[in-house]
Amino acid sequence: MLEKLRNIFKIPELRKRIIFTLGIFVIYRLGGHIPVPGIDASVLGQFFQQRANTLFGLYDLFAGGNLSRATIFAEGIMPYISASIIIQLLASVVPYFHRLQEQGEEGRKKITQLTRYGTVGIAALQSIGVTAFLSGIQIGSARVVPNPGLGFYFLVMITLTAGTIFIMWLGEQIDERGIGNGISLIIFIGIIDRFPYAFLDEFQLMQQGVRSMFMELALVAILFLTTAAVVALTQGQRKIPVTYTKRVVGRKMYGGQSTHIPLRVNTAGVMPIIFAQTIMFLPQTVSTFLPAGGFQDWLNSAFRYNSYIYMFFYSLLIIFFTYFYTAIAFNPVDVSNNLKKYGGLIPGVKPGKKTAEFLDNILTKITLPGSIFLALIAIFPTLLGKFTNIGANLYSLYGGTSLLIVVGVALDTLQQIDSHLLMRHYDGLMKSGRLKGRRRM
Repeated sequence: MLEKLRNIFKIPELRKRIIFTLGIFVIYRLGGHIPVPGIDASVLGQFFQQRANTLFGLYDLFAGGNLSRATIFAEGIMPYISASIIIQLLASVVPYFHRLQEQGEEGRKKITQLTRYGTVGIAALQSIGVTAFLSGIQIGSARVVPNPGLGFYFLVMITLTAGTIFIMWLGEQIDERGIGNGISLIIFIGIIDRFPYAFLDEFQLMQQGVRSMFMELALVAILFLTTAAVVALTQGQRKIPVTYTKRVVGRKMYGGQSTHIPLRVNTAGVMPIIFAQTIMFLPQTVSTFLPAGGFQDWLNSAFRYNSYIYMFFYSLLIIFFTYFYTAIAFNPVDVSNNLKKYGGLIPGVKPGKKTAEFLDNILTKITLPGSIFLALIAIFPTLLGKFTNIGANLYSLYGGTSLLIVVGVALDTLQQIDSHLLMRHYDGLMKSGRLKGRRRM
C-alpha cells in the first residue's frame, strides 16, 4: 500500500491535482473561521446546542458547521444543491430541460449555467431569511445580533450570498484542476471536520470514567462494521447483460460485443435521507416558535429524534423517497430507446416497451431491500444511543447522511485516482485495480 501511495506522487499531473485540491480545502476551512460582523457567536453557539436535532442542525451539517458559527460561509453549498435538485426535477417534467439533458456536452454547459443563476437567486433569498433568523435569536437577555439595523441586514446579505458563490467557484475549480467532485468534496471536508472533536469527546469520557475501554473498542468496531455496510450498499448493483448486434457502416463493422447495464441497489444515493430528515425536522422546528404548553410539549415528545414514532415515520419516508428519487434519476424508457437506437438488446427480452418494463421491474425489486437497508442505516445511531451514552459528535458520524456522503465521496475520489494510476500502467489502490464509485450528488 505504501508503494501505491508513493506511485500517486510519481505522476506529475496527479500530484498537482491532489496538491491543488488540498489547497482549496485550506482556503475553504480558513473562510469557515471568518465571522460576519455584528454577531455574538457565543449566544449563537448556545442556540444550536439546544437545537442540534432540528432542521437548523441539518442545515448546519451541510454548511460544515459555518451556520452555527455565523461565518461568511454560513449558507454553505446548500443553495447550489437546491438549485441542482430543482433543475433535475424540472428535467423530468419540462420538455426544455429534458432536451438540454439529451444535447450532450453543449446541453450540460447550459444546465451548469442555469444552475449557477439559480444558486445566486436562492442564495440571495436565503440570505434574507438567515439574516432575519439571526436577528431574532435571543437567549434570556442576550441577543445574537446586539445592534440589528438596515446596515446590518444589507451587509450580511451581501456577505452570505458572496460566500456561497465563492464556495461554488471553489468546487468548480476542483472539478477543473483538482481531483474528485468539487461540490461533494466541500461537503465531505465539512463533515470529517467533526472527526477530531468526536474522538476528543470519547477520550474525555474515558478519562472521566463515564465509559470503559471495552465500550470504546466496541463502539469503534460498530462504526467500522457500519461503514463497511454503507460501502456495500453504495457499491451494490445488479448487472443486466446487453448484447450489441453487428452492423456495417461503410468499411467498418460496429457492435458484436457484450456489456452490461449496472442497476444500483441504491440509485438515489443520500437524497432520500435528506428529504426525509427535512420533513421530520419540521415539527421540532415549528415547536421552537410555539408558546410553551401542551401542544408544544406533545409535539416535542412525539417527534423527538429518539422516539419510536419518529423512527417509524422517518423510515417510511426514506423508503418512499428512495423510490421517488430513483424514478427521477433512472428512466427505463430512455435507456430502452438508447439500446434500440444503437442496436443493443437484453437476451430474452424484446426491444422497446418490453425492455423498459423489464428494467423497471428489476429496478423496483432491488430498490426495496436497498431502501429498507437505507432506513436501517439512518435510524441505527438513534437505536445505538438508546443503549449507549454516545457523544453528539460521534453520533453525527454514525448518522446515515454523514456516513453515506463520506463513503460515497471517498469512493468517487479513489476511483478517479485509480484511473490516473491505471492509465500510466501503475497498480491501482485496490488489488483488483477496479473501484466502483457512485453517481454524483
